[in-house]
Amino acid sequence: MKIIACIKQVPDSEAKVKAESGQVSWGDAPLVINPFDEYAVEGALQQKEASGGASSSLSTVTALCVGPESAREALKHALAMGADEAVLVSDAALENLDTVGAARVLAAAIQKIGGADMVVFGRQTLDNGAGLTPAQTARVLGWPMLGLAGQIKVEGGSVTVERVLDEGRQSMKANLPAVLSVVQSIGEPRYPSFMGIRKASKATIPVWSLDDLGIAAPTAIVTRTELMNPPAQELATEMITGETPAEIAEKLAEKILAEKVL
Repeated sequence: MKIIACIKQVPDSEAKVKAESGQVSWGDAPLVINPFDEYAVEGALQQKEASGGASSSLSTVTALCVGPESAREALKHALAMGADEAVLVSDAALENLDTVGAARVLAAAIQKIGGADMVVFGRQTLDNGAGLTPAQTARVLGWPMLGLAGQIKVEGGSVTVERVLDEGRQSMKANLPAVLSVVQSIGEPRYPSFMGIRKASKATIPVWSLDDLGIAAPTAIVTRTELMNPPAQELATEMITGETPAEIAEKLAEKILAEKVL
């Protein structure tokens, strides 16, 4: 079984958003693997173990990321967790990528990797939180989409998931290959082992450009608006004084009536 776990590099969750020159900025925040994508890697590794064991060569997990060169570190985290391979798609034309564009690039990379039975995403990313890329990628590939999976079970040529919804749990089944997004119920992501970290540090991660994928740069369809500050509000405070509480209460009542509050 060949499984691809799609991940993204995002600013650390402790980072504070800043407004610089009318645009949202994360400043100098450290970049890490998207926390929700750790669950995608965990779900992929669980399926590898279920289909052939952790050391089986018949089942593999490939971590796939679209991002800058620095995203190698996020991929190394996935390798340290147990992924067998990693691929980075990096191109200057992908700097301001929206979810539709990301889906098209990911779909092209998935097809180039070839032979995938299952593609697993986290439920959303920490930086924009749209949660749309999994379904959009499935649409480009023409594969079924099973979202918000808390449990996954593969039997023969099909996959059954238990979806975790606000209204409760829902069981859904689809033929493979399929695209899935997982939630935290899939299980706590495993910590990278010492051997995994050593393996990741020595791993060679291929970098593919748009030319390697044979596609043109996606055209952004999302208009990015300038960050606007809210209108300033002027607040005036008037202190009501008096010799006694009764006098203060009387003045307050008169003020309320004069302002037509009551």
